Amino acid sequence: MKALVYHGPNKKSWEEKPKPVILESTDAIVRITKTTICGTDLHIMKGDVPEVTDGRILGHEGVGIIEEVGGAVTNFKKGDHVLISCISSCGKCEYCKRGMYSHCEKGGWILGHLIDGTQAEYVRIPLADNSLYHIPEKSDEEALVMLSDILPTGFECGVLNGKIKPGDSVAIVGSGPIGLASLLTAQFYAPAEIIMIDPDDNRLEVSKTMGATHTINNTKEDAVKKTKQLTSNKGADTVIEAVGIPATFELCQQLVAAGGTIANIGVHGKSAELHLESLWAHNITITTRLVDTVSTPMLLKTVQSKRLNSKQLITHHFNLSEIIKAYDTFQNAAREKALKVILING
Repeated sequence: MKALVYHGPNKKSWEEKPKPVILESTDAIVRITKTTICGTDLHIMKGDVPEVTDGRILGHEGVGIIEEVGGAVTNFKKGDHVLISCISSCGKCEYCKRGMYSHCEKGGWILGHLIDGTQAEYVRIPLADNSLYHIPEKSDEEALVMLSDILPTGFECGVLNGKIKPGDSVAIVGSGPIGLASLLTAQFYAPAEIIMIDPDDNRLEVSKTMGATHTINNTKEDAVKKTKQLTSNKGADTVIEAVGIPATFELCQQLVAAGGTIANIGVHGKSAELHLESLWAHNITITTRLVDTVSTPMLLKTVQSKRLNSKQLITHHFNLSEIIKAYDTFQNAAREKALKVILING
């Protein structure tokens, strides 16, 4: 089969790899029909995730058709149409019983990280009974690809960890796909204002169409001063970091109101300063989290009922064989006006 293979920082190739086989009785083999590229994949390509080794097939999102299941798989069978979760979960260990699937003792974030992932024609899914979801008939596959990772990530790591309440002010630093996923799901809780901060005017304009009440281009305006003006000089009740670089995390510390919450989503490959000299008496909360995907069933229902339009996050389509071109587009998002890309197999 063909797959996108990582060969160290800034090195990747579309090459022939052996088709995956059942290794454990709890495995399923899925033929990928649609997949995508994540901002985390770009962090991997930069070398920010050193656990990813030379030869790894990347990708942790997608939908497909089950080709084969192991003997212990009871919830799925050959031919089932499935959504692949970015997090693999046994459902039985201490962490899974606490809803912390990302820390599953047998799984967690392993696809495209510690084992081969979904940017390929076929993928092996461990712990299949708890790591796949049935796709209802007549569903829009492209919309559901957004449920593999970015929607539950934006919701759980940003909105839930950010403790957003009705009437709150929310600032989201980063208007890329994950920031926009946070914007869409933050509206479940009716905040009074959602301020999007980003250096890309196109992404800020897109955020307005998705519900942002204010936008700030932080290369043209003082984001801290403007946010204070919009919030009666208090700062934002919830600040969501959706980029993953030191400068944006430090900006969040300047934006948060007394008693507020900074919810980090970004994948950080470098250390960032924590300004306790300013925040030690500020009564703030700082949260970190890797998505657990416990919200996926709920989000699936909201997408199916058309209460949440996840398809608006998609801007580009490619054949899976064009994945190198798709990476170039995604890596140059400002130039290409790109958000999420869809890769179609077959």
